[in-house]
Amino acid sequence: MANFDDWLAICNLKAAYCRLLDAKDWAGWAQLFAEDVEVDVRDSGGTLEHGRDAFVASVRGSIETTKTCHQVHSPEITIAVDQASAVWAMEDRLIWDDGRTMRGYGHYHEDYEKRGGRWWIKRQRLTRLFMEA
Repeated sequence: MANFDDWLAICNLKAAYCRLLDAKDWAGWAQLFAEDVEVDVRDSGGTLEHGRDAFVASVRGSIETTKTCHQVHSPEITIAVDQASAVWAMEDRLIWDDGRTMRGYGHYHEDYEKRGGRWWIKRQRLTRLFMEA
């Protein structure tokens, strides 16, 4: 059985992901990702990004002034020493300055790596069940 402290640390990492993203704390949010993170949001109309700086810049450029609310729940986490993976059910809500809105439902599929005593998001893929605009 995996160490509960690791399981809890991964849950806290994902909670910080949502909070820092919605607060637009870009410096804090960036510190959740490995430098060589790979993020795939093509399923929801986005891109495939390689590297923390490129990914954070891409997200910041698309939603910096947008009101957002990201929520995750029901994690399915598997831990093997210093590697882990999880699937998180998710919902997000966005309201752009021009009044457009979007609500999405789907899953985050993530891989994590433990380095220096802490967990980092190493890979992320967002899949959508559906979106309402």
